Amino acid sequence: MLHAARVRVPASTSNLGAGFDCIGLALDRHLTATFRPAPGDALVVEREGTLRVLAGRPSTDDLFVVAFLGALSDAGVRDVGGTLTLDSEIPVARGLGSSAVAVVGGSALAAAVRGVAIDPSEVLARAAVAEGHLDNAAPALLGGLVAVAQGADGPVTFALPLAPGLAFVFVAPGVELPTPKARAALPTTVTHAEATRALGRVAALVRALETGDPALLAVGLSDTLHVPYRLPLIPGGAAVVDAGRRAGAYGVTVSGAGSGLLAITSPERAESVAAAMAATFAIEAGPDGVVSFVARPDRDGTVVVALA
Repeated sequence: MLHAARVRVPASTSNLGAGFDCIGLALDRHLTATFRPAPGDALVVEREGTLRVLAGRPSTDDLFVVAFLGALSDAGVRDVGGTLTLDSEIPVARGLGSSAVAVVGGSALAAAVRGVAIDPSEVLARAAVAEGHLDNAAPALLGGLVAVAQGADGPVTFALPLAPGLAFVFVAPGVELPTPKARAALPTTVTHAEATRALGRVAALVRALETGDPALLAVGLSDTLHVPYRLPLIPGGAAVVDAGRRAGAYGVTVSGAGSGLLAITSPERAESVAAAMAATFAIEAGPDGVVSFVARPDRDGTVVVALA
């Protein structure tokens, strides 16, 4: 028997410059998913917030629904009748892990409606199959700053320390950048020398995020593995990066695969950085659909929320 349940899943920004495919941070923009069972085997899906743009999408194409029903099927539940309401604050296809959030949320809600605890290893295993990498899914599930390393037996996730005095600014143009397109722009190989330089930047990034050191953040947020290939796909991207730095950001990078950009700065300068970047996107890419906000880290990750 299935129960009514609700889960909340945070957005995540991944890569953070040099941490390509291995570092992600949960942010305080959320997807809230509610399931209320009803007699029969018909599942009605309602989409609110940023997901209204997906209204009418078949359930077979909805990553949340696929993960939800797949996890229930694996647990022996085949007939799922009721209403599934998805309400999101997370921009779609802008670099805040919306697809990973869907897979994590669907898997977590499947546990919640069965009345069992969320199994992190099970959720991450499903996300690894669906996403191919866990730098978005792991922070969305676990919260905070998370690293993913590939071990002999598969991916290993672990928390990293994060300085309290950092502000995170997210700004995106009104155009999507699908992850497959962003990945297709990457080179298939890099030189040994470039890989070595990239490792040094990752070390700087981890230390900078722990200490809040502005100079180290500038080093860690610089990247040559993915940003130079993805930034040209974002209309006005280079100009917006420059605008953020001039306004006081320690560094600006592509959030996930884009099209959003992430700046890290001091709390005192965060609003000015956000305004400068948003204004530049409005000029360079057009004002329609520009998204801009100052975000805080979400340290809770995916949680089961009591129903009203």
